[in-house]
Amino acid sequence: MDAAKGIGEGRVPEADFLFVSYSHADAKAAATVVQTLQSAGFTVWWDALIPGGDRFGATTNDALERAKAVVVLWSKASVGSHWVHDEATFARDKRRLVPLSIDGSEPPLGFRQFQYIDVSKDGMKPGSPAMQRAIESLGLLMERGAPDAAPAAAPRFNRRALIGAGAVVLAAAAGFGAWKLARPGAAASNSIAVLPFDNLGSDGGQGYFSDGLAAELRSQLSRNPLLKVMGQTSSNEFRGDKDDARAIAGKLGVNWLLDGNVRISDGVVRVAIELIDGETGFTKWSDSFDRPLANIFQVQQEIAQAVDRILAVEMGAGDETKLARSGTTGSVAAFDAFLRGRDMFESQRDEASDRGALARFEEAIRLDPDYAGARAARARTLAVIANQYAQADERQRLYGQAVEEARTAIRIAPELADGHVALGYALFYGQLNAKAAEEHYARAAQFGQGSPDVLSRYALYRARRRQFDDADAAIDRAATLDPLNPSVFKAQGLIRYARGDWEGAIESASHALEINPQRSSLHGDIGNALVQLNRLDEAEAAFAKEKNGLLALPGRAIVAARRGDMAASNAALAQLLRDHGDNGFYQQAQVLAQQGRKADALDALEKAHAAGDSGLVTLDVDPYLAPLRGDPRFGKLLATIGFT
Repeated sequence: MDAAKGIGEGRVPEADFLFVSYSHADAKAAATVVQTLQSAGFTVWWDALIPGGDRFGATTNDALERAKAVVVLWSKASVGSHWVHDEATFARDKRRLVPLSIDGSEPPLGFRQFQYIDVSKDGMKPGSPAMQRAIESLGLLMERGAPDAAPAAAPRFNRRALIGAGAVVLAAAAGFGAWKLARPGAAASNSIAVLPFDNLGSDGGQGYFSDGLAAELRSQLSRNPLLKVMGQTSSNEFRGDKDDARAIAGKLGVNWLLDGNVRISDGVVRVAIELIDGETGFTKWSDSFDRPLANIFQVQQEIAQAVDRILAVEMGAGDETKLARSGTTGSVAAFDAFLRGRDMFESQRDEASDRGALARFEEAIRLDPDYAGARAARARTLAVIANQYAQADERQRLYGQAVEEARTAIRIAPELADGHVALGYALFYGQLNAKAAEEHYARAAQFGQGSPDVLSRYALYRARRRQFDDADAAIDRAATLDPLNPSVFKAQGLIRYARGDWEGAIESASHALEINPQRSSLHGDIGNALVQLNRLDEAEAAFAKEKNGLLALPGRAIVAARRGDMAASNAALAQLLRDHGDNGFYQQAQVLAQQGRKADALDALEKAHAAGDSGLVTLDVDPYLAPLRGDPRFGKLLATIGFT
């Protein structure tokens, strides 16, 4: 068979074509590669009919100049060929290089920064998985879809195996601009998940650093308002997962996966990255960065900007669409302390881990007082400790510190969504000032459209202000960005409960339980909705499963009161007083209102306000307090907090 069929002897074709560079000693293998590429629909130019001494004759040179892509066949023979070196160098410099190894040989020095496709094991004929990868890469490099080829088997690989210590650019010597990543008709071509990075260093305790680097990249990418970036909780579900990339992308509902690994040794950090097409499972871009640890922030920016640029080209967007990134530090030590703190805070283990996280954030701020991200994290942690663990006096002190810290973060970085949402939270939950919190929740939503956490907290605020349309839009976006995050669906359930959708509230909380059966407070949320449906036996069973006493005890007391069993209701109320004291004023009011003791319930609410009880943020939407509505004392509380 004439492998150059349709081209003519040595004649350079007019249409788009690719050039095959090889050693004369590998002519038989080259002919097989050429036939496979032609059967896939490519026009191929090669010099099988030109004597080796004439390789750089006018025709060959013209073909090399005009080729859209250059396939270099590396082998023991071609590694030693000056002609192949020259052609490969030309292709590398013009960003047209697609390297294949036909006998397992590594490329020579000067070309090892490019990941090559080893076709020596799978073979070079049609149907070979390795050749299918080459065909896909060539199609994309030539700025069109992959040519019509025999259907390839679904690519199966361990997504971690693709980024070894030496894995770098796959045909992306073509550069960012050459890759056309969007597929015509594909939905949400701007959706991406940043998977948890592997720690390849000898120190297993540095896992927080690789996780933190992935989280920082996720955060940077999410600040581009045109990108839909999958949330951290959902992305982290696939840590060490053996599914192929297409399965992971399908489960997350994204078009692209960004994966990588990190190795720290002797003060040098190596970050290897790959961008994977979720539809095909093939790597579209990969690179590795070796930098002194002090330059880790440069690496973050390079990676984030590269991915932004790749996807922005397909969305027709330029740099003007991207919000300024803010809140970062130039101190490696401060960054390290911040990552350690975030790792502890996100573990959600107990009070000790939260206070340990607080100490790490404070260390980061000591090392870099202008580290706005660390200040926002400290503000949030102070508010969480105040809300969940502190008694009245300490609670107010901690909330006051949270407000001041969040204000400082915003002063340093005015567009930092985490700073605004931390301030909104501290003002609303800590100072019970709904109106003062309004501006900062709105700013958080403006700058945090890519953050499921920011969107969830914003949505809850809107629901508690009875602004349900805004709440629904925000929580739906959060669920799209982080569909495996139980906290998002817990928030969705609370929003539905606030608007009186009891069945919907049960559905959302139950879904959150399916994701994480150990998640606290969800049984209590379900129990509360069941009470509103008057399904008291089911509600009692739900409260029996709830580990959070501030949900379980008032729930049991209310179920008993609904049944008319006041002795059992009072017994549960007495236990609530014993176990939670001043932290349970709001829950006491709920029980007393359901028992019909309106004056006592209003007294408890006023004590809750004096103590700064954050339960009052639900005052305007809590169905348990319905018996109190219309009372002047209740109306005064609503006005004081800013609900009216």
